[in-house]
Amino acid sequence: MLNNNIQTKGQLPRLTSMQLFLMTFGYAGVQVAFSVQTGNMGRIFQTLGTDPTKLGFFFILPPLAGMITQPLIGLFSDKTWLPKLGRCIPYLIGGCAVSIVVLLLLPNTGSFGFGYGSMTALWFGAVTVLFMDLSANVSMQPFKMIIPDMVSEQQTDKAWTLQNMWGSLGGVIAFIFPFVLTVFGISNTAARGVVPDSVKISFYVAAAILLLSTIFTVINVKEYDPETLAYYHGITANNEKRDSFVDILKHAPKVFWTLGIVEFFVWFGIPYMWTYSTGALSENIWHVSDPASAGYQAAGNWFGILQAVYSVVAILVGIFFQHLNKKTRKWAFFFSLIAGGIGFIVVAYGHTHMTSLFGFILIGIGWIAIISIPFTILTNALNGRHDGIYLGLFNCFICIPQIVASIASFAIFPLVGQSMAHMLAIAGVTLIIGGCLIWIVKEDESQTDRIKKGI
Repeated sequence: MLNNNIQTKGQLPRLTSMQLFLMTFGYAGVQVAFSVQTGNMGRIFQTLGTDPTKLGFFFILPPLAGMITQPLIGLFSDKTWLPKLGRCIPYLIGGCAVSIVVLLLLPNTGSFGFGYGSMTALWFGAVTVLFMDLSANVSMQPFKMIIPDMVSEQQTDKAWTLQNMWGSLGGVIAFIFPFVLTVFGISNTAARGVVPDSVKISFYVAAAILLLSTIFTVINVKEYDPETLAYYHGITANNEKRDSFVDILKHAPKVFWTLGIVEFFVWFGIPYMWTYSTGALSENIWHVSDPASAGYQAAGNWFGILQAVYSVVAILVGIFFQHLNKKTRKWAFFFSLIAGGIGFIVVAYGHTHMTSLFGFILIGIGWIAIISIPFTILTNALNGRHDGIYLGLFNCFICIPQIVASIASFAIFPLVGQSMAHMLAIAGVTLIIGGCLIWIVKEDESQTDRIKKGI
């Protein structure tokens, strides 16, 4: 991975396409593990007997875990260096180990004899999900931190888009597992309160893929040592003082805060997709609401296919996003999120397979913009100091709106007549608002500019 060409101080080397591939490809495995959980979480908890009005409680856990974990990993990794592993890879290994254990436990929650709808079953599932999200966030953060550490400003659009294209590929694999397994004769139904074998096996395969992707990354990614990292970022001994957490926040780039406002509206509605899509599809297309029914479980499989569709669309659009620049990336974000918001509304009020398919195609256009462009803008404003903590803290702007949305759902869901379709429409409206707010973000500080100023 290391580029040994002679470089100017304060200038990161230009990486080859192969180096960018090796740096980003392992993210696919992390997203397989994360997506198999998010794609089936609402289905699992309703199968266990969760009251639909209380589903928001369980979806507080993933963003809460991310809000705590990613800033801490960012803070620790900025101070970490293990000669044979680096500063980020040790955390990937630890997160992978815990994730694999949880992936084996979570889908079996209903098989331990706790009882349908029992508090023991629901709490066991909730705690398992919490550990899954803690470990998944530990695994994700290293991939995010490697890009500002090693990728020049001229290649950040390509690096972030590539990483998220591989992540979307991982999502495709995870989302279609239950459907494909069902086609091959694996049971897609089970006794009341028990998760079907099609879902269980999906989790087992995800654990295996996560392990292989982690091994791939450990073997192929070699991070810059502290001296090389400091040289490429133009950091000298004089500015290596230990800044307090307050000082770090005080000197955050302006785009860190303005992007935070955008992210609040963008991410407010995303958990509603994960929480309510299966229920909305089962009611709109299959006209059933009983989680134990074949129609409901078929809707769960169809939701997996739709998520695979939006992931494939994200990959295809990502090919074009690699060539974005400062003049075009905000326009791309704006139009993509408008499309994604319309997609949510189409899914909410469509009553056929085709309308839901069209809606998720539009969501896919919005998705690649959501997961790549804000990180590109932020990365270009960083200067190599405290990059890990800034990226970890930025994740709070993604997690806080999800927590707020999950808590708000206890009031919003009854207000909209307990209609899961209406919840998806709300997600669409907030996504459109987030797309419009991108214009408050001013890309007036780049990494190169800050180095020239000596900041």
